[in-house]
Amino acid sequence: MSEPKIAVKTQVEEVIVPKREKRKWTRIEVVGLCLVIASLLTLLISPGALAGLFNSIIDQVFPVVVEVFLTGTVGVAIIVSVIIGRGLERLGFTDALIRIFIPFTKYMKINSSVVIPSIYNILGDINAAGKIAGPILVRAGATKAEQKIAVATMVQSQQSFATFMLGMVAMTAVGVNAFVVVVLAVFLPVLIVPFLLSKTLFRDTKAVQLEQLPKFTPNTRFLPTLFNAAREGAELLFLLIIPAVAVVFALIGVLDYIGIWSSIESGLSTALLALSIDPETGILSILASPTLAMGQLADAASNMDPRLVIGSFVLASSGLPLSAVLGQIPVIWAANSDLNEKEAMGAAVLGVAMRIVTAFLIVYFLTPLLV
Repeated sequence: MSEPKIAVKTQVEEVIVPKREKRKWTRIEVVGLCLVIASLLTLLISPGALAGLFNSIIDQVFPVVVEVFLTGTVGVAIIVSVIIGRGLERLGFTDALIRIFIPFTKYMKINSSVVIPSIYNILGDINAAGKIAGPILVRAGATKAEQKIAVATMVQSQQSFATFMLGMVAMTAVGVNAFVVVVLAVFLPVLIVPFLLSKTLFRDTKAVQLEQLPKFTPNTRFLPTLFNAAREGAELLFLLIIPAVAVVFALIGVLDYIGIWSSIESGLSTALLALSIDPETGILSILASPTLAMGQLADAASNMDPRLVIGSFVLASSGLPLSAVLGQIPVIWAANSDLNEKEAMGAAVLGVAMRIVTAFLIVYFLTPLLV
């Protein structure tokens, strides 16, 4: 007798697996794909083109990085400037400046510390000014607007003391009243620029009483201060300044290889000449080193129009070259203040633009009175 069969109904659950959507191409992936295709085509059609581009970049970067900063006087000047700046700070220089400028800044309703980077810059180096004065502004309670004013004011004076002295030699060679030029072009902007910017673009400012400001003179012993400053200057040169310079001149190398840099350089020369600035030394100030520019100007000034000499000196007495404005200043101030790189760069570009206008106004209106 057979056993009865039992029907067992099994239920199979249907599992629905969602269909995965295909990831869309992002913009940067499209750019990267275009670069891959262009690189492959270049290797196929003209294998030497990429090597030529690399050589063009090296040819632009090497002279500035090696001959100007590594083996030249500019790199040494940066380290020495940090030593001088820290030494002056240790000797009470910063606190003395605060007391001197408080009457002016109180009238303008601005934190007195905004002028400190400019004074450091006049005596030393623009990179050291940012490294030293950035933390001072933060400790003094300066607003972000006041810190932007400080950057824009800082780029109104020369990068190094050597620039100042060589410019004096050049102006003396053509019989220019150097004292008046220095007062108008170097010292007066320290007060005029903060006043103008605080009333227009950067209005979030406030006057600070002397009692509200911290003391800025450190308590460390003098010799350790100097040795630490030397190490700080070397770090500033090798870790911040040289990489920023390399980036800017690498871009110039790319433009030169493409074949458009000569047109840009020609247009720049025309614009400088229209502003009564010597094109050769002006381009050198903008792209490489104002100190080198003033060295050339001192050698050739006796055969030049005094207008061009004055204009070139005023332009060189600024935050240029572009590697500083677009690279060094943003990096240093982003690391040592409340500003980010974009904000610091914007303030620096604004300050340099004001400097170019200053150069034109001084040359156009005052040269007849100065020669």
